[in-house]
Amino acid sequence: MDILSHLKKGAFLTTKHNGKVNTMTISWGNIGIEWNEDVFITMVRDSRYTKNALDETGEFSVTVPLDDSMKKELVFCGTKSGRDFDKIKECGFDLIDGKVVDVPAIKCHSLVIECKVIYTQRMEEVLINPQMKEAFYNSGDIHTLYHGKIVAMYEV
Repeated sequence: MDILSHLKKGAFLTTKHNGKVNTMTISWGNIGIEWNEDVFITMVRDSRYTKNALDETGEFSVTVPLDDSMKKELVFCGTKSGRDFDKIKECGFDLIDGKVVDVPAIKCHSLVIECKVIYTQRMEEVLINPQMKEAFYNSGDIHTLYHGKIVAMYEV
């Protein structure tokens, strides 16, 4: 399975904070090995509602759809904020409980990756390549990188 080609099409990064489940669309991420651990690295902009939940709980799930059945939901969750919408309700998502983390995943034909944050780093603007900075950060809304130890991975 080519996980990265599916991730490029969009995935759901889901958090649970104070009993509220929220999800956002991501299409950037890395899978690798750090400190002898399997990790998934996700990037969340400072302005995103999801950032606070990640900072507070240190857990997340990534639901990577393996077909095109979630296109409409990926657009909605990538353009609307959890501050203003209950995305789970608006999209009619069925959730499945996390196997290891206290964060559910979205039930669809997908690969689910459950993670516990082991390292966090806010990007330093001065270190970003000028072309990348112009293309992706001209508003100054920088990403924080969350390195999540993969604690479970399975197909739904």
